[in-house]
Amino acid sequence: MNKDILWVERYRPSTVDELILPESIKNTFKEIVSQDKIPNLILSGSPGTGKTSAAIVLCKELDCDYIIINGSDEGRLIETLRNKLTQYCSSVSMSGGRKVVIIDEADYMTPDSVQPAMRGFIEKFSSNCSFIFTCNFKNRIIEPIHSRCAVIDYSSVDPKKMANEFLQRCFFILTENKIQYEEKVVVELILKHFPDFRRVLNELQRYSVSGKIDSGILLNISDTNMNELIDSLKSKNFKSVRAWVVNNLDNDPQKVYRKIYDKLYEKCDPSTIPATILVIAEYQYKSAFVADQEINLMACLVEIMSNAKFK
Repeated sequence: MNKDILWVERYRPSTVDELILPESIKNTFKEIVSQDKIPNLILSGSPGTGKTSAAIVLCKELDCDYIIINGSDEGRLIETLRNKLTQYCSSVSMSGGRKVVIIDEADYMTPDSVQPAMRGFIEKFSSNCSFIFTCNFKNRIIEPIHSRCAVIDYSSVDPKKMANEFLQRCFFILTENKIQYEEKVVVELILKHFPDFRRVLNELQRYSVSGKIDSGILLNISDTNMNELIDSLKSKNFKSVRAWVVNNLDNDPQKVYRKIYDKLYEKCDPSTIPATILVIAEYQYKSAFVADQEINLMACLVEIMSNAKFK
């Protein structure tokens, strides 16, 4: 086994039973497997909860050929449908069964061009292909696609049960890789990022290089830390702002933007708060699919630094 491979890939579930999901959702997937045919699906829920893993597992359990299209990248281009998907969907499966198209992050597909065209694809290739859409926000998928798919919502989960199952999975992974760990630290890490299990595994692998998982990996954005940022923004100290961003990249980007938002009412002139909220909302949205979180956060802070008035 290659130890250099990402843990999220090495330990990606290969069967429905290995998925960490509520029994109701797991039973739905088992029923799909038993019927030997994957219907058109929308898998909706928070990042890192295993939506893409579930889609791949269904394909593997039923021995289906599948292709994955990233909806926030090539999936935003109408040419992807006209060329890549048309060629794939038109050909016969190597295994002789149905083919599957997995559209990952489908909520970022262009709603006024690509998504309407996708509706036509679902109908045109219905005899040969099934479509699985994964998304964080199902309301960003247009209604014509909704009506052609069964929606499985990951948001209706039991946090305590899910977190406990994943905790045991983490203990197994750390033990198998001979990494020393403090149980309470792993628990806190899961609670910090729940339900983003992908983030937890990436963090554990990152810090396992030292051979030990201890309290040193837990970073929090304290009020003191936020006050330092606001002071730097107020004084327009670009160098200091950049240093703050670098030191806080280990935190969940969504929580960073939320912390900045919460501080507005305490530190900003009321007249500039509405415009600043719009700036934060824009960059928080972009953080879900940008290539570089540091540049995205810096761009947000530079815009706030340039336009907001502080008390």
